[in-house]
Amino acid sequence: MVLERWQPRWALRPWRPFRELEDAERLLDHILGRPFLPIAWRQLAGDGWTPAIELLEKEDKFIVKADLPGMKREDIDVSVADDTLTIKGERKAEHEVKEEEYYCSERCYGSFFRSIPLPTAVDREHIEATYDNGVLEVTLPKAAEVKPKKVEISVK
Repeated sequence: MVLERWQPRWALRPWRPFRELEDAERLLDHILGRPFLPIAWRQLAGDGWTPAIELLEKEDKFIVKADLPGMKREDIDVSVADDTLTIKGERKAEHEVKEEEYYCSERCYGSFFRSIPLPTAVDREHIEATYDNGVLEVTLPKAAEVKPKKVEISVK
């Protein structure tokens, strides 16, 4: 019988706690079918903040909704390039408190950048964006060659 010295897994690679936490988070997300850790944890880990979005596909258009509460219209930039919708901007702090200390603050400030790849080409000339009650809604009509066309079947 040959004896081998046991080497633990962590000895083979450097210990990176955030990488291991991210691996564990992905595993739990997969098992639970939903995000395990709140967005606030991702912000503490250094990802910054990103607005929550919805992407809906209708027969003739895509609709993207982004939650941007407390922002002004002029602080938001929307652009489309190479079939990718980009939403970026900056949420500024309302005021600075110097004489009080915070007990808890979960509000996020600073710049954000969100890039959303679109599954098909869109008609760039007819894109519309509205901002109402903290929700940005971008309507992206599908390009003419992408829209489904119904073909009539003739009977002989």
